[in-house]
Amino acid sequence: MGVSPAALGDVLEQFHENFRDNGELGASVSVWWRGTELLNEGRGWCERDHRRPWIADTLVPVYSATKGPSAAALLLALDEHGLGVETPVREVWAEFPVKANFGELLSHQCGLAALDRPADAWDHAAIVGAIEAQQPAWLPGEGHGYHPRTFGTLVDEPVRRLTGMPLGRFWNERVAAPLGLEFWIGLPKSEYFRVAELHPGRAKVGGTESVFYKEFAREGSLSFRAFRSPTGFRSVREMNDPKAWQAGFPAKGGVGTASALAKFYQVAIGALPGPFSERVITALGTRRIQGEDRVLMQPTAFSAGCQMDPLDDGGRKVRGLYGPELGAFGHPGAGGSHAFGDPENGISFAYTMNQMELSVLPGRKSTAMVDRLYGE
Repeated sequence: MGVSPAALGDVLEQFHENFRDNGELGASVSVWWRGTELLNEGRGWCERDHRRPWIADTLVPVYSATKGPSAAALLLALDEHGLGVETPVREVWAEFPVKANFGELLSHQCGLAALDRPADAWDHAAIVGAIEAQQPAWLPGEGHGYHPRTFGTLVDEPVRRLTGMPLGRFWNERVAAPLGLEFWIGLPKSEYFRVAELHPGRAKVGGTESVFYKEFAREGSLSFRAFRSPTGFRSVREMNDPKAWQAGFPAKGGVGTASALAKFYQVAIGALPGPFSERVITALGTRRIQGEDRVLMQPTAFSAGCQMDPLDDGGRKVRGLYGPELGAFGHPGAGGSHAFGDPENGISFAYTMNQMELSVLPGRKSTAMVDRLYGE
C-alpha cells in the first residue's frame, strides 16, 4: 500500500485532536514512505508555563524508544567483525553468565532482567560485575521477559569490547552523523537548548496492564526488581537533567526528534541506504520469541532488539501497536513515545511528546494515529 493524502490528513487530524481532547502539551509526529518524509508536524509547548513553543525539530528524551537504535548499533558492531545473531555472547564477552547467542540476548531471553547485587545506574563497571555474578531467572528456551534497564549494559558492554568505545558514541559517529539523524545517545552540549521538559503523568490502569501494575507494585516480584535494576535514575526529574542527556544510556537515554526516529526505521527496513547490511536489517525485523512476558505479565514479541505485535494461534495479531502488517517492528518508550518500521509497505512512523502517561505499551495518543494512517 501507499500512503494517501487522505490518510496523512487523518493522522494530522488525530494529532490535533490529542491537544484538544487528550491533554497533549507538546508533541511531534513523522511519517516516511519509501525514502521520503511525507509528514513532519510539531506543535504545543516545551514547558507547562508555555516558555518555549514546541516545533517539529524540538528534541525530547524518549526513554525505551532508544532500544531500537541501540540494538541496531550492536548488530552493526557485530556485523563489522563478521559476527551476528547466532554468535555466542561469550565469544565477545567471556564472563557472560548465560550460554546464549546475541539473538537471544537481544530478544530478552537471557533471564537477566533483575540483579541481586546492587549497582548504580551511573556505574557501568559495577553493572557489568553484577551481571556477570547474576544467576539467571530463566534460560534461553524457557521463555522471555522484558529487560527494561539491564538491556542497556547488555548491549553496551559488547560494543565496548568490539569497538573500544561506548555504544552511544558508536551510534552517534557511525550511524546518526552519517545519516544526518537528530537522535543522539549521548547529547552534545550544543543541543541542550532544544530539549523539551518532560512532565510525568498518572497511571490509567486497565485491561491486561492491570496484572503488570499489581506485580510492579509488589515488592520483591520480578517486575518490581526488573524496573529497579540497576538502582537509581528513576524519576522524570532526573531525565530533565542535562547530565542524563549527556550520559548516553542505551536502554533509555536517547534524545531526538520524531523525524529522526522515523528516518532511522526507514534505514532499518531498507527503504533508505545506510550502514546496515541485509544481515542487520533481517535481524531487526525477524520475530525470534513471543509468548507471555515474565516481566510485563502479558503477551509480547521481540525480534533482535525490537518489539513486534504478538500473534495468536491462528497467526493473527493480538494487538496492532505497529499497524496491521505482521512484519512491522519498532519500540515504544515510557510515557508514550512510539516508533516503528513496516517493511512490507515501506512505511515508518514516529511520535514524541513531553506530557507523559504511565503505560508500558503505547497509548491511544499514538496508536490512534497509527490506526488512521492505515485507514482503520
